[in-house]
Amino acid sequence: MQSPHPPRPPYPPRPGALPGESDRDLVALLGGPHARRHHAVALLLDRHWRATRDYAVVCLAAADTSARLVATAAFHQVLGRPNGGPAAGALRPHLLVAVRETVRTWAADESACVVMPELRKPTGGRGLRAAMSAAPEKRQLAEHAFQALPGAAQCLLWHTEVEAEPINVPAGLLGVDTATAATALEQAREQFRAGCVRAHRELAPTSECRFHNRLLDVPMRRGGPLLPDARGHLTACRHCRHAAEQLGRFDGGLDVLLAETVLGWGARRYLDSRPARRASQEAPSGSAGARPAARAPGGRHRTVPEGRIRATADASRRRTALAVGAGLTSLALLATVLVAEGWSDEGSGSRATPVGHSARPGAAARPAGGPPPPRRWRPLRYTGLVGAAVPPGAPPVFSPVTRTLAAVPTGANPLPG
Repeated sequence: MQSPHPPRPPYPPRPGALPGESDRDLVALLGGPHARRHHAVALLLDRHWRATRDYAVVCLAAADTSARLVATAAFHQVLGRPNGGPAAGALRPHLLVAVRETVRTWAADESACVVMPELRKPTGGRGLRAAMSAAPEKRQLAEHAFQALPGAAQCLLWHTEVEAEPINVPAGLLGVDTATAATALEQAREQFRAGCVRAHRELAPTSECRFHNRLLDVPMRRGGPLLPDARGHLTACRHCRHAAEQLGRFDGGLDVLLAETVLGWGARRYLDSRPARRASQEAPSGSAGARPAARAPGGRHRTVPEGRIRATADASRRRTALAVGAGLTSLALLATVLVAEGWSDEGSGSRATPVGHSARPGAAARPAGGPPPPRRWRPLRYTGLVGAAVPPGAPPVFSPVTRTLAAVPTGANPLPG
């Protein structure tokens, strides 16, 4: 007779919480026995119902029975397929896209609009129907890259970045431990970024855009500024300008990039509706329940907004002109200070009177060994500089802010010849 207790595995379990049933396992149970099917439906609804209904509220601009009807239709559309669930990819994004397309389809049906007046709202179904169905042009690279990712990578990125959930949540949806999920998350970020770079190269409209592919990728990855040639190309090429903006999102703002890429309509409102995001924003700083900020990959370039890219070259030229002007002013100040020091009557022994200059009338010779006579000061005026007297015995100083030079001794010639 077989023992009712199964044998234990010959190896100890990994540290941390034991993985449970993944979304993929639950979707596979939908075509199984009746009891297991109800078990899978209950768990999937518990995991994804609230987010699906929340996005239905965003698409309809109404939180009533209509939102629940749309969410139910989305579940039936995704999980009621003959193969049981989505063909590929993470389950949550598939459900949300099904919500959007359901509202778009119902808004085009006049009979449905009579039953559900919310479909006629400009901020709801009517506006969604008029909007473009595909991702906006500025998100096409991210769309290609996200669709090419494995389902596990999509799940990790979506739930940590968009849903702002801790790593243990997508780990449970994938049926893996948190350590494995954390490692896979870093790989998913890198795969997503590499996919955006590859999409920029493959979808480039000109050979010049393909030439600038690495000129955009490498400096931004290392955190350095773009080369002048690349900056000049961005001012004229919309394709590369959008690519630079999307790559810049990996240094902060990956949640917005993913939401706008997958959802399009109502992406920002859906982000604001996420419970984990609101909890992290409302929690006081330093509290134990606050979710730590997402770690930005170190050493990556923050791309300036598109509206400021065209001004980069002009700003660079203005900074160069200011630097040249400041350098000339510094040289003039340095030359003046050196000349003032060289023509000072301080020092041991007597100095010869320069050619073309007579000795100062009434100047008495200093007795040997006697104390030096007190020096009298007069302001030195130079082009662009305002002189200021300083006490006797103080060294010459100047202010770099006001460009004011200290006075030199009376009788000293500020300039030779």
